[in-house]
Amino acid sequence: MNVRFAKTHWLVCFIPLIVCIAWESNASATDDTIVMDDAGYIEAQTARKMRSMDKDGNGSIEETEAGPREWRRIKMLDTDKDGAVSLMELKKQKLKYLETEGTSKLNIRYKQTAEGNLYLDLYLPAGEEVKDCPVVVYSHGGGWAAGSKQGAANASFGKIFKQLVDKGFAVASINYRLVKKGGTTSMRDCVIDCKDAVRFMSKHHEELKIDSNRFYVMGDSAGGQIAQVLLLASPESLPGDPQLASVPYKMVAGVSWYGPCDFEQTDLFNHDDRANFRDRFGPRIVPKGTAPDKKLELYREMSPVNYLTKDSPPLLMIQGDKDTTIPVKHAYRMQKQAEELDAAVEILIVKNAGHNWREVDAPIDPSRGAIVDRTVKFFLANQKN
Repeated sequence: MNVRFAKTHWLVCFIPLIVCIAWESNASATDDTIVMDDAGYIEAQTARKMRSMDKDGNGSIEETEAGPREWRRIKMLDTDKDGAVSLMELKKQKLKYLETEGTSKLNIRYKQTAEGNLYLDLYLPAGEEVKDCPVVVYSHGGGWAAGSKQGAANASFGKIFKQLVDKGFAVASINYRLVKKGGTTSMRDCVIDCKDAVRFMSKHHEELKIDSNRFYVMGDSAGGQIAQVLLLASPESLPGDPQLASVPYKMVAGVSWYGPCDFEQTDLFNHDDRANFRDRFGPRIVPKGTAPDKKLELYREMSPVNYLTKDSPPLLMIQGDKDTTIPVKHAYRMQKQAEELDAAVEILIVKNAGHNWREVDAPIDPSRGAIVDRTVKFFLANQKN
């Protein structure tokens, strides 16, 4: 069943699609109350999708703009059969949420930014006396430029999170700002938003019925990098919203699926050691106009391996040995650093698997079938009372 807090209607700024209200300079104020804003989230998601896909700016998405894969997902929304999906039609798209036996608190607004409001979903275990639940925080993939918190309900993630909710965990799925070409958002903002989401939940842990000393993390691809930073970096690092910066929390353990760990060693992304290799993620780390002497600092700040210490919480990295997007080199890099520090890092290498566990060249090793099971067991093994 879905529990709804009292809703407060807010105007959200999405020029030119939605009427804009005036923001104070560098606005990022966060509410001291919990607001669940379904309408606001739908507006935000619709506007974001329209902006990213409407290449010609005519207020609708044509098949040529969406591409074959995305068009298959949204073409049923083209109710007037004009070969395009308008803003009003796009708003009718049904959003996917995790279906569990417990309570869902959906579309909680955790942060306000000049680019728009940010939301998270919280799924609690079943039972009327639920309180002080450990929380698995999910940060979605998408190259820091795509994806949403709805990813928690997809395929393998849904299987994992349903099992964890059944075992007494809460699951929180987070939206964060996305990097856009020519925009001002960077990878650093994505990480900071997710840290602010954890801080927000910690601040409101009593109302949300969770334990601020038992946060776990999981992420895939870009979300895997975010999850690693959330797990390994101190709570006070990478401050964002001033009202949340001083909120403490404690991380217990985390899982990264095919997430990068080191941007400074760019050769880790060169899967076949070719001579004409290009650093593809650099522009997402270093915003346009950044001083040249800041580049290395930002690369290091966004590299989870630099936060690893002997006392770091346990980390499980699962990577495919044929991944050309985030090569398996990253798992070995983190493993080597862990061995030098005597840190708690495990790696699981999935044979013949590419990014997103795509099959490559040959049938995937039987270990692929154990990915979900291994992930669940890792959280259970590190569950603390």
